[in-house]
Amino acid sequence: MQIVVVDKLILQVKKTNNNSILALTSGQVSNILKKENGGYDIMINTLKGDIITQSIPNSFDLIISQGTKILVDQPLTKDPNVGGFGQTETEIVLQSPERIFGYIVLCLFILLTQVFLVIKKKQFEKVQISEMNF
Repeated sequence: MQIVVVDKLILQVKKTNNNSILALTSGQVSNILKKENGGYDIMINTLKGDIITQSIPNSFDLIISQGTKILVDQPLTKDPNVGGFGQTETEIVLQSPERIFGYIVLCLFILLTQVFLVIKKKQFEKVQISEMNF
């Protein structure tokens, strides 16, 4: 959760699970506690010597560890908008050679069928022309 001051009014902006969680202050991560119901509590030692606790909901993956030095607004979690379907695939999946061979045979069969149909049509036209001339 982030606190925003606008015209001397304090607003609390709640993060959704579509945003990465950013650090509220600069300092060093002194401790990371995992909550029982999921999520994390991160203890940050500020440059002034204060300890600030930042809570992170359970649907996020941390990218920091204990002892990491962080800056204000530095991401503490992975961005949930990065990635998606198929982006974890790391190699090209080729079709099996049998499927490719079968496809080539099918194409040749269709080609030969078309050629034979054209030849038969020409033969039929010749027969029709010969029947017209007595």
